[in-house]
Amino acid sequence: MKKVFHLFDLSQKINYKTEILAGLTVAMTMIPESLSFAILAGFPPLVGLYGAFIMGLITAIFGGRPGLISGGAGATVIVLIALMKSHGIEFAFGAIALAGVIQILVGLFKLGKFIRLVPQPVMFGFVNGLAIIIFMSQLEQFKTIINGQSEWLTGTPFLIMAGLVALTIAIVVLLPKITKAIPASLVAIMIVFAVVLIFNIETKQVEDIAAVSGNLPPFHIPNFPFTIENFKIILPYGLIMAAVGLTEGLLTLNLVDEITGTKGNSNRECLAQGSANILNGFFFGMGGCPMIAQTLVNLSAGSRARLSGIVAALTILLIILIGAPVIGKLPMAALTGVMIMVAMGTFEWASLRIFKRMPMSDIFVMLVVMLITVFLHNLALAVLIGVIISALVFAWDNAKRIRARKYLDENGVKHYEIFGPLFFGSVTAFAEKFEVSTDPSEVIIDFRESRVVDMSAIEALNAITNRYHKEGKKVHLRHLSQDCINLLKNAEAIIDVNIMEDPLYMIVEKG
Repeated sequence: MKKVFHLFDLSQKINYKTEILAGLTVAMTMIPESLSFAILAGFPPLVGLYGAFIMGLITAIFGGRPGLISGGAGATVIVLIALMKSHGIEFAFGAIALAGVIQILVGLFKLGKFIRLVPQPVMFGFVNGLAIIIFMSQLEQFKTIINGQSEWLTGTPFLIMAGLVALTIAIVVLLPKITKAIPASLVAIMIVFAVVLIFNIETKQVEDIAAVSGNLPPFHIPNFPFTIENFKIILPYGLIMAAVGLTEGLLTLNLVDEITGTKGNSNRECLAQGSANILNGFFFGMGGCPMIAQTLVNLSAGSRARLSGIVAALTILLIILIGAPVIGKLPMAALTGVMIMVAMGTFEWASLRIFKRMPMSDIFVMLVVMLITVFLHNLALAVLIGVIISALVFAWDNAKRIRARKYLDENGVKHYEIFGPLFFGSVTAFAEKFEVSTDPSEVIIDFRESRVVDMSAIEALNAITNRYHKEGKKVHLRHLSQDCINLLKNAEAIIDVNIMEDPLYMIVEKG
């Protein structure tokens, strides 16, 4: 029980004041974002808040680590825009629930650990791309709707918005130098709110985006015929949403691990995300995943436990039920200033400092991932392409590392001592090492410092032994590891390699 409900683990030291204040701050920054993305995707505004509440509460209690904040994230909701336009909201809820099922399967089969395969340059590109997206999205608050068209603010409205944003940023920057007892973001929101009320300043407020009052999330089974044809419609969206959510979520979990110096549980996070999205599909939530911006707000406010996430989720519910008149009056400038500072904190400035010392391949991977994230908003695609490029670069580098030391012993036997892995990328260079026509009648290929990795390597061995056989020469394979021997034996059905055991080495004979 303690392992699940860390909140009630009395052996864990929790600063309740810090956790509660951090949760309130997170709620304040999550509400306008959830509303904005819900409206962008074509959902009713309340669907965004329901998603933030359900996602936040379930993952805060059951998620992979304390401090991680989940909600109605734009990265996953953007996936559903096309489905909303083509088939409507009921199909969207079906896709959200299906995404949850897929995420649970990933957790049950313990596939979350494969996030470790994401290289650091991909992490840099992912985080920097998200930071740019967060910053760029805040610029939308400097626009207004005139005659149905979105236009930039000008004159006094622009100066007021810019001034309030600047005041918010100044408080967030300067207050921690005076005291860290209260989260600077929350103080900034409260001060700017008070300034707007006291001086009766006319500026954009949360209620200008959408109404936020309502009731508890109602239970609702997605209303569309569950047929094979309809399943084929929602399946691609469910898969993409699940992939984007898990990618952003597990990378965010890794980021929190680095910041806090602790270890999260990626498979448990997959289970929590999946459970929350299934509930979203049946309780009018727009779905979501861990949110890197709100998570960083939470951590910067000092939170290290699950309480802040629970407080944030319950605050959103209270705002839906009773607090709409107050929260609706919050100036968007204050929230915009906080999110700009979050973007600044999210960006990995260290990646710029070591830019000149990074290999060109790493720089290329980082930039590709960042650009795909910024321009396509497809986090799963960005990370996948980054991992593929990194893997190809790794394969190319290792292919160049294979080499052979050659010598004749006192018995006239030619020795080839192989260094480096033998795999698909290095087989060509491997084959070029041998001087078949001029070698003596007996040759030893020593793999003490090498490994036979894949089927391409086995085929390369088969090819080289065939070349020697045609010349009437005998080849011995020496110091193969046990897994290499097993690999060769398993390939006997399709590749003509015969292994004879010898006290000193393994022998391959032809003919």
